Amino acid sequence: MNFPFLGKRREQPRVHDAEGIGELLADCDLLRSQALREGVRLDDSARSLEQLDQVLPRWRADEEILTWLGNDAGLYLGTVIVRTVPGAVWAIRPDGQPVVRLASGREFDVVVNGHAWAEDGVPELSQLYGEVAEA
Repeated sequence: MNFPFLGKRREQPRVHDAEGIGELLADCDLLRSQALREGVRLDDSARSLEQLDQVLPRWRADEEILTWLGNDAGLYLGTVIVRTVPGAVWAIRPDGQPVVRLASGREFDVVVNGHAWAEDGVPELSQLYGEVAEA
């Protein structure tokens, strides 16, 4: 039906609260609990990424955990980047995927990298961080 008196509805552009999003994405509960079980405390530092790379991947036998852990690993990597690399911020792509946007404008899909790390251990999270931190 057409109701001319209602006029055209305009969608307001979506504004994301980067700090609020960052806090939500930093939770990574499954990864934090798995790491703590292995004696690794995740303190949002580059050093903690190196320690994660040394954890034995006991999760690879469980497909459900593997998927969640891959997400968490990517989000944790992104959290460390955003908190330690000047100018890095969280951004949400139109498809809903969280990415890290560097000061240069380059976007880094941390979730894809987290899945690769959880499944194969390669590339290492600390290596990815090093590449982004240098850029």
